[in-house]
Amino acid sequence: MNDLLSFLLTEPPESPALDSVEAWWRRHLALMARFPTPADLALAGGFGADRLGYAFASGYHAAHRFLFPMLPADSPTALCATEPAGAHPSAIQTRLTSSVSGWTLTGEKTFVTLGTSAELLLVVASEGQDAQGRNRLRMVCLDSKRRGVRVTALPELPFVPEVPHAELRLDDVAVSPDEVLPGDGYTRYLKPFRTVEDCHVQLALLGWLLQVARRCGWPDPVREELLALAVMMRGLAQADPSSAATHVALGGALARVKHTVTQCEPLWAQVDAPTRERWERDRRLLDVAGKVRAKRLESARLKLSGGAPRDDA
Repeated sequence: MNDLLSFLLTEPPESPALDSVEAWWRRHLALMARFPTPADLALAGGFGADRLGYAFASGYHAAHRFLFPMLPADSPTALCATEPAGAHPSAIQTRLTSSVSGWTLTGEKTFVTLGTSAELLLVVASEGQDAQGRNRLRMVCLDSKRRGVRVTALPELPFVPEVPHAELRLDDVAVSPDEVLPGDGYTRYLKPFRTVEDCHVQLALLGWLLQVARRCGWPDPVREELLALAVMMRGLAQADPSSAATHVALGGALARVKHTVTQCEPLWAQVDAPTRERWERDRRLLDVAGKVRAKRLESARLKLSGGAPRDDA
């Protein structure tokens, strides 16, 4: 922790511009060697980014490191869940079917973040239904160059356009038994990922804002508040992502971060034009999945009060 705090407070905030996803990944890997803990990596990666899009990418990948620590650390990964009908467990139509040599994977994913740059794909698939007719989901990890895998780049988004997204088609892709991760694909991976991603992306945001604050001479109290929020979020990032108590605490933490970001509005006048203009363009990213977060918080409050939690939160 002391090494991380020292980095955030003393590392030179002026760093070379990142001009591609490849350049971001090289810097992210270099920071991973110093900060192997995912939460620390998210903060340091955000601090080392020259824009919100690449800060987000570091937070997103750090979330993978938290939830999938068994994967190679030096391989960029992408989580593939969203399909034409959405990412709810009942919407997953991608099929994992047993074969003579193992399994085959067939289906499509419509929106894969960092899909075009991923070497490993984490694919949510159904292996059939249970007695109640609900999808039994599994998580499959496979090489993005595997025969039958087709990744197609999507048009840039109007915000964080540097972060690529893709469509994915899987046509009878051969899967070995050891590529099917242990445990339930929804409760062990997909559902907690929403919480894990929130924590690590918020850490990356705070790291990036602290770098901007130091580089552009924002007041000391503002820098100290950003640092305090980062320490708070770091603790939540290491808590149980399936716990209702974690979700309630995270709801409060997200509200505090949003309040601080709003209070910093006048300070952006001190920031160089390219950074300020990208921030105005990209800040919409912070509101993505707001409804999902609200449902998760509502469900957690209900569970802690003794009520029945929502199945989809």
